[in-house]
Amino acid sequence: MGPGGPSCGALPFLIRRDGTWLYRGSPITRKPMVCLFASTLRRDLTGAFRLQTPVESGTIEVEDAPFVAVSLEWCGCGRNQVLSFRTNVDQVVCAGPDHPIRVDWDRPCDEDGAGAVPYVQVRPGDGPLPIEARVSRAVYYELAALAVPGHCHGAPCLGVWSGGVFFPLGRLPCCREGDMGDDDDGDGCAQ
Repeated sequence: MGPGGPSCGALPFLIRRDGTWLYRGSPITRKPMVCLFASTLRRDLTGAFRLQTPVESGTIEVEDAPFVAVSLEWCGCGRNQVLSFRTNVDQVVCAGPDHPIRVDWDRPCDEDGAGAVPYVQVRPGDGPLPIEARVSRAVYYELAALAVPGHCHGAPCLGVWSGGVFFPLGRLPCCREGDMGDDDDGDGCAQ
């Protein structure tokens, strides 16, 4: 018995990198149905994704992150700025200590094959790996427009503030002394 009921093994679901949900190879086009399935999504101790109800549970395949951040709203500025992301399943997440923004420096972007891929945590998993939303390219450009200089682990970078936390988005190759903003506490980055 899995948590919530007997395990059905692998279920015929796939979540594509672009956020499209497939069942037996066909896209699920009814958004309320996708939102219902998304509400049952869990991430187990091994990092595998599962759909879990009180009656049954089964693993599903996810190409990257199960959700996509499709829009961004922000208010305030500097340390007081709050960034709110809306996912493709209409969940709103405000970046901060409980919902960090993470940038995967080693994974290429879909569109051009280069660059960092940002993610925002939607909710914790059952183990060490959270359930995240991949930040869409359009939203990433909005984040980049809000970026300010800072430091992360002593290295100069550009990043954004949200909920009192500095989230680095990209490394700066080199800077002249005095060109960087000071984050007061020396290293206010989230990574």
